[in-house]
Amino acid sequence: MTSADLDTARRLDAHDELAKFRAEFHLPARRDGSPAVYFCGHSLGLAPKNAAMILNEEFTHWSTLGVEGHFEAARPWLSYHELLTPGLARLAGALESEVVAMNSLTANLHLMLTSFYRPTPDRPRVLIEKSAFPSDRYAVASQIAQRGFSPADHLIEIAPRPGEATLRDEDICELLEREGRSIATVLLPGVQYLSGQFLDLATITACAQRQGATVGFDLAHAIGNVPLQLHDWNADFAVWCSYKYLNSGPGAIGGCFVHERHARAFDLPRFAGWWGHDKTSRFDMPDQFRPIAGAEGWQVSNPSIFSAAPLLASLALFDEAGMTRLRAKSIALTGFLADLLQQHLHADVTILTPASHAARGCQLSLRVNRSPAEARAIHRALSGNGYLCDWREPDVIRVAPVPLYNTFVEVREFVEALTATLAAPQS
Repeated sequence: MTSADLDTARRLDAHDELAKFRAEFHLPARRDGSPAVYFCGHSLGLAPKNAAMILNEEFTHWSTLGVEGHFEAARPWLSYHELLTPGLARLAGALESEVVAMNSLTANLHLMLTSFYRPTPDRPRVLIEKSAFPSDRYAVASQIAQRGFSPADHLIEIAPRPGEATLRDEDICELLEREGRSIATVLLPGVQYLSGQFLDLATITACAQRQGATVGFDLAHAIGNVPLQLHDWNADFAVWCSYKYLNSGPGAIGGCFVHERHARAFDLPRFAGWWGHDKTSRFDMPDQFRPIAGAEGWQVSNPSIFSAAPLLASLALFDEAGMTRLRAKSIALTGFLADLLQQHLHADVTILTPASHAARGCQLSLRVNRSPAEARAIHRALSGNGYLCDWREPDVIRVAPVPLYNTFVEVREFVEALTATLAAPQS
């Protein structure tokens, strides 16, 4: 590493108009008390400082109001999830009626597949990616089996070409053109969790729908990370969690998108629950379920207030920072990281994530050109020294400099630490 690299990092930080947001988060510390370099927002985002205040306010309302908090709290619990809707709609590129905060990601995925995976003997198949996150694969396979079909025969997995690490959009569309008439539903990620690739969701949606398939996206690694336009892209549905880039805490509330063209498709099969019933008669508790129009009609239960409250703090920061500015800084951060790795470690590290800014978000996935055991030891050494990133078997280190709270100096420090770790004997 050179002093010029440090000068560049300091200059970039000095001109960073989003630098103030770092102070809005609690930063993990090393054993000596200094801030760790936290590049793990793709796994669990950092805690906004205002989250504790909002949680404490809700606890106080519970303590002082009891059940009346549903109506008398400063943020009444009865309609609490509606407070999250505007911010989520802006991040998803959706109408407010198209999004709802509810449940967890995989529960929401099951609810969506119940409605939008409608297999027939001639069209029973589901397309996912080969390296799908296990929960997605398990959910899809179980849905196929529940409908009386065989996951072994009817789950299609598209993989990168031999010798490549990422999918090609043209290969997805070619597969759909070739086999699309047998595919009922396409479920792909917005940003692929292992490689960090940002897929061309608009093109994929159009290709799939031309063949008559419904289209859904897992946005766990995309929402709050990359700009989304779900309404304009015309996706049928999408699901996400909020504990990664949305910084709402471990196991926090998930979210769901349903395009407005399905808003009043009340004949769609769905798993019904009280909270999805028409609000005007919900408390009359009628025998017949009458869903709310829009995404809220897929709710099954009232949300956990303590799971939803931290997201309020985070969404306020997103609204203040703006996704346009966040995206620009994200591109600059990953670009700086990629440049340093290529300048100083090109023989030791392979970047798996696409080089194109348009095809990636905050994350770069790195393959250390050592044995898997050595690569695992390198990751362990980095973590032990306060450089927190993520390991994925057998040999991938995922690094995510997040624009809300990471800096260019941290990027430079990480590459310096990785250089020193690679030079040290590993056991």
